[in-house]
Amino acid sequence: MPARSVTRLAVVLALLAVPWSVQTFVGARPPGFVFAWGLLNFDPLSVTFLWDFLFRYTMGLPDYILAWPLSVACYCVALASAAVGYLFDREDPRVTAGLLAAAGVAQLTLAQEFSFQPGRAGWPLGTAACWLVAWWVYRGRDAPAD
Repeated sequence: MPARSVTRLAVVLALLAVPWSVQTFVGARPPGFVFAWGLLNFDPLSVTFLWDFLFRYTMGLPDYILAWPLSVACYCVALASAAVGYLFDREDPRVTAGLLAAAGVAQLTLAQEFSFQPGRAGWPLGTAACWLVAWWVYRGRDAPAD
């Protein structure tokens, strides 16, 4: 197996550690951090996993919140593509990069819509991270030869 496929998988997997969106509020309230796996708040300290958020706490929330699970779905398929590349050397880098780009667009939508609310701002770190990985790791890579 090529050593680069291990690096690509590790870099895509590392996106789980990046806050995809940092949500700030006017006043002394600490920011909230949206990750691919959940929401981390510090006032009070709490973690809400994406699964709980989707199936327990979504009643009455605005539609733009659905950009979060959409971005996670794109990311999960990109991660699966990178894993297939590592395990079987059959990754199509255009697919992985495209899915990371789509995940970034969805996160940008989430941060933008959050920012339209008075006294709030959303900072799309996940957009930048996904786009950077898609560009830096997968630029110039063609489809696998058959």
